[in-house]
Amino acid sequence: MTTDHSAASESFREAYYQIAKSILESFPKYRPPLDLFVFKDESATLETFCRKGQRLSNEQVDEIHSLCAAGSLFVARADHSVYFKHIVKQLDLVLVDENLKQSEVAEVIIQALTIRLEEFMDQPVRPMFEKLYKDVMVFTEFLSQDKFRIKLFMRRLITEEYALSSHSLNTAITGIWLFFETRKDFKRRDLDKAALALLLHDIGMSKVPSFILSKKEPLNRDERAKIIEHALQGGKVVHKLGFAFDEMVQAIMQHHERLDGSGYPNKLKGDDIGWFGRLTAVADSFSAMITDRNYAKAIPPAEAAVSLQKDDKRYDSKYASLLNAAYATNLF
Repeated sequence: MTTDHSAASESFREAYYQIAKSILESFPKYRPPLDLFVFKDESATLETFCRKGQRLSNEQVDEIHSLCAAGSLFVARADHSVYFKHIVKQLDLVLVDENLKQSEVAEVIIQALTIRLEEFMDQPVRPMFEKLYKDVMVFTEFLSQDKFRIKLFMRRLITEEYALSSHSLNTAITGIWLFFETRKDFKRRDLDKAALALLLHDIGMSKVPSFILSKKEPLNRDERAKIIEHALQGGKVVHKLGFAFDEMVQAIMQHHERLDGSGYPNKLKGDDIGWFGRLTAVADSFSAMITDRNYAKAIPPAEAAVSLQKDDKRYDSKYASLLNAAYATNLF
């Protein structure tokens, strides 16, 4: 953008976005999906250029692109849901749009990953994984630029009724925070693997019949067996699709294992459970506890963290105590 409207940006930043060229180009060419505003130097005010859905002429299309290039084109933050809808479809745009606040970038990434997770869980096939992978790489790129940005996501954990996609995302966010807190020397590829593994730790649940997942009464033996098998089913999915790296296998196969051997599917104990399996177990259980499930009501995140730290016979206190300390000091 060639014109510096810093004063305008300061004045309007709470009410308007200065639209980026890449975002504008993602809109329908002749019918913008939201109102567009132009900044007037002489009065230092914004004036309406066109209204949502208005048909533009070729001359007007050229003009709005010129205005955008000059940094003079804005959209209202009140239309953020429409604006975000376009970015969600092309998530890498968040990395080039300098006009979005970091909190807004986090919101867009959460929306995009939720959509991609739902798509992949409905159809766990390679093409759906490729779409998810692309957006996960945007997520990890955003975090790799500043690892403290993970706090933006921790503040946005989904604490509504349980859904597989939201649970998976909560687990990934929590697990990545624990990863950053405990892995001081890591490469970008390590972060990529951790994020993918945490997001897909429960992919085997997509193979469990929906009537079992929605059942409010106690499960019978056969239904319980189906739940226990989800770890094995998840392992089959990732092996079939060709991304069964070590962190992925640990996340899927060990997130229900417990240090005292009371977990499943293999009743592993102590050091037989890998470090990433232990981390995922804490993140998974924490994420489950903070949402309403058929068999248990949600509890506040701080209470969930306390509960996990106290349960040191089953959960690794290295990770549970970090989570508890964070909530005890209002870090998020």
